[in-house]
Amino acid sequence: MHPVVLLMRLLAPWPLGALRALGWVLGHVLWALARSRRRIVQVNLALCFPQKTPRQRAHLARRHFVGVAQSLLDRSWLWHGSPAQLRRRLQLQGDVTPLLGPEPVVMLAPHFVGLDAGGSALTQLHGVHMASIYVRQRNAALDEWVRQGRNRSGQVSLYFRQQGVKQIVSGLRQGDKLYLLPDMDFGRNESVFVPFYGVQAATLPSLSRFARLGRARVMTAATRMTAQGYCLELGPLWADFPSEDALADTARMNRELQTLIDTMPEQYYWVHKRFKTRPEGEPGFYGGG
Repeated sequence: MHPVVLLMRLLAPWPLGALRALGWVLGHVLWALARSRRRIVQVNLALCFPQKTPRQRAHLARRHFVGVAQSLLDRSWLWHGSPAQLRRRLQLQGDVTPLLGPEPVVMLAPHFVGLDAGGSALTQLHGVHMASIYVRQRNAALDEWVRQGRNRSGQVSLYFRQQGVKQIVSGLRQGDKLYLLPDMDFGRNESVFVPFYGVQAATLPSLSRFARLGRARVMTAATRMTAQGYCLELGPLWADFPSEDALADTARMNRELQTLIDTMPEQYYWVHKRFKTRPEGEPGFYGGG
């Protein structure tokens, strides 16, 4: 058994307060040691929140590292804890009805630290049969652990990204509820440039594309870390989406995303190089870090 998996099994029975305290310590250690990731977070926050002072952004960055560490440790009880733990620690706000009917739905599930908890809340507590796009982990043992954890309920269909979109569209036309995370930089070839906090960002137009090809409705599914665990917040079904303009749809997606981030900015995954791909002729932001 991989040491990480063994550790997670050992941590699963811990009280949540003790686990979060350990995550607080680990987050500060990561802040001190992960210099390149710290630089990425600092650049992202400076680009997205220029109105904040450097001190405010530094405080936000530290809180982000703590949240990332705490959410990593929370996979212990999410994937190995008892059903009673899940019922105590996972909540849902909003209308889950569209996810229980026959019509296809694409959930915009942004990269907040609680994204795996949101999936668990839907599948393990509310019986939603969910589909998701999966990117393999480099380590085979960890890859198996992540796949088993995300499909602990047996209610998840995992589509592998390298296998293309045909299977995803086919699943949607049969009524899939797709948990989609399209808010990272996947490079120039697959992306369009639209504003994200006023900065041009290479963004996948897949939300619009899957909604159109799969004849699906769209809603947000944002998961918030709380003192009690996590709360999955489901938004209403979007009106007038998709449109005939995928670029406008993708710009709308980023605006909706910003609205969600503004309610919990420390919980968004700033550790990724969100602005790595630049328009032609524009210099990069991250340097060699």
